[in-house]
Parts: sequence; structure tokens; C-alpha cells
Amino acid sequence: MRRAWVIAGAAIVLAVAAGALWWSRARAAHAAGAAPIPDATAPADTRIRVEVLNATRIRGLAREGTFLLRDRGFDVVAIGTSAQQSDSTVVLDRSNHPEWARRVADALGGARVEARPDSTLYVDVTVLLGRAWRPPPQPLHP
Repeated sequence: MRRAWVIAGAAIVLAVAAGALWWSRARAAHAAGAAPIPDATAPADTRIRVEVLNATRIRGLAREGTFLLRDRGFDVVAIGTSAQQSDSTVVLDRSNHPEWARRVADALGGARVEARPDSTLYVDVTVLLGRAWRPPPQPLHP
């Protein structure tokens, strides 16, 4: 009877260890896939106005995207929530500057870029953060 308990306990410990190893590798692989490109920053001599919209129900996602983009030198002038939900992140070029939209997409770790010019908006780029986007680990922003 005692031997059965020892074997059962060892099996549980082994299962927990295997699960923890799988979870840590899956999380590291996901974080590596969403890592921003290190040199993806705004040009030093250009002001790129960005609007960041949360296209999910995840609270605070637009705020995290704003912190990341501002750290990269982009001028985030608007933040909010999108009316439509999305799984993937989309960067919309509003001012016919596809290279600016590509820089923003690269700073976010990669995203689809679409041209949707709109001269009535006061922004050059609109970011729709989707459910699959995760912010990189950063220091605490109070």
C-alpha cells in the first residue's frame, strides 16, 4: 500500500514538472514571436501622430500599446476603444506614408498594414490592437 502511494506521488510530481516545463516554453515562444524589432523607432526628424485603439475586451491594452510606442519615439495623440473586435493587430496608414505605418507595425512586433487614407483625422497612423497582441515585459509605469 505504501509503495502505491510513493508511485502515485512521484507520478504527480513528474506530471506537474512536465506541465510547468511545457508552459514556460510555450510562453517564451509566444513572447519571442511578439517581440518588437529593436531598431523600429520613429525617425528623429519626423513627428508621426498615432491613434491607438483597443480592438478587444482586454482592459488596458491600448494603454500598454501607447507606452510602447511613446518609448519608441512615436507621438500618440489619441487612445481609445474600437467598436469592432479583432483577433489580429492592424495598422492603418491614414496619411499616405506607408513607411511610417510599417515602422509602427515593426515597433509593435509585426502587424498587417493597410492603406486607408483619411485627411479628416488628425493622425498619420491608426493602430487597432487585436487579441493576439501582447505587450513586451516593461518596467512598472505608475
